[in-house]
Amino acid sequence: MTTPLTESAIVSRLRAAGCVFAEDEARLILATARTPGDASAMVDRRAAGLPLEHVLGWAEFCGLRIAVEPGVFVPRRRTEFLVREAAALAPPRPVVVDLCCGSGALGAALVAGLDEYALHAADVEPAAVRCARANIAPLGGHAYEGDLFAPLPDALRGRVDVLLANVPYVPTDDVALMPPEARDHEPRVALDGGSDGLDVLRRVTAEAARWLAPGGHLLFETSERQVPDAVAAVERGGLSAAVRTSEEFHATVIVGAKPV
Repeated sequence: MTTPLTESAIVSRLRAAGCVFAEDEARLILATARTPGDASAMVDRRAAGLPLEHVLGWAEFCGLRIAVEPGVFVPRRRTEFLVREAAALAPPRPVVVDLCCGSGALGAALVAGLDEYALHAADVEPAAVRCARANIAPLGGHAYEGDLFAPLPDALRGRVDVLLANVPYVPTDDVALMPPEARDHEPRVALDGGSDGLDVLRRVTAEAARWLAPGGHLLFETSERQVPDAVAAVERGGLSAAVRTSEEFHATVIVGAKPV
């Protein structure tokens, strides 16, 4: 029988492993673990460098508990700004697509406060699609496995009101500079955006107008230095572009709009 770990013992172990928020993490582990054995195993995994969200099996995003599993991209708090911007633009009864969906967090958060909507999500990673299904199926959403728009139903062409595209935008040479939790435990395809970080984005903007409804919007996150090239990609795709920034979230979001 496993001897229960005390909170102080967990804090000491996590602090020794370099966890900056050891006290908060210890409380989350104890609140999530079902047995003392679970808690001990979770502490071991966290001390070994696994992201806290993968250890817990969930991430908090826009006030929701989003299921995540090892090998799946963890939704970032800064991306809550993108969801806020999308919510302000969503029409009544929107058709929403969450592209490069990872766990499906963005789509789930956007529709959580709505009464009527249609929600679809897609990702190339099988583990991500499993998580997305778990997170959005209770909301009536559908998740598909495949590359960008390819797995989406053809019936969605020209009908999407809000297209959320959480594309990877880290330049290839910068991936090695990311925190170990990301570069070692999240899929490379969810991080690496190519030589300048915009390869996947350009593929999305090249097709987005064909999927958006008149007056529909594409929203994605990028870095400040990438804004000029990202805006140019949106405009080449036939959409107008606006830049939104948030000091609170340290986030930059580009909004592409299709003419009515």
